[in-house]
Amino acid sequence: MEITVNQQTYHVTDACSVQHLLTDVLKTSVKGIAVAVNQAIVSKANWEAQTLGPGDHVIIIKATQGG
Repeated sequence: MEITVNQQTYHVTDACSVQHLLTDVLKTSVKGIAVAVNQAIVSKANWEAQTLGPGDHVIIIKATQGG
């Protein structure tokens, strides 16, 4: 199935969770990030349980330092 992550399209398995997307598909560090699926924030505690569906839009926001 296709999902959109930060305006880029990815093909993932039908049973893809937010956690799987981050660690196995995108291979990104989960430290210091926030995730929204279809404009709804998903708490880190729910990343493993939150499954993605066809056409979902995921936004990943990374914390940065600065002033």
